[in-house]
Amino acid sequence: MSKSRDIADGKFSGDLEAAGNLKFDSGYGSVATAYGCRAWVNFKGTGTVSIRDSGNVSSITDNGTGDYTVNFTTAMSDANYATEISGDAYRTRISVYAAAGTTSSSPRLTTWNSSSVVADSADVNVVFFR
Repeated sequence: MSKSRDIADGKFSGDLEAAGNLKFDSGYGSVATAYGCRAWVNFKGTGTVSIRDSGNVSSITDNGTGDYTVNFTTAMSDANYATEISGDAYRTRISVYAAAGTTSSSPRLTTWNSSSVVADSADVNVVFFR
């Protein structure tokens, strides 16, 4: 089942499949499935850890120096999601790792300083795609 729809200030052309997949052409020359960001968070990882803003993230757990758990409001369907991460304007390296306790609802992150030592990061930005 496909649907195309006109929008008042322009034209939207795409497909909504029976399985619920939304497909559209956003200027790349073909109609393809859209994979949306399922969760994102911008947080302060030094001192008292705090979320600046987020989507589908209920809280951040500080597990110790440079070790954080992101808690999703609504879990992913499984733990096979992809992430994009950044922090402290290239002074910090960040990784998401499959540690004990990492699930579809709570991935863990580790941050390192430029000397490759585990350290807290003042700015951590993470997006999750599934």
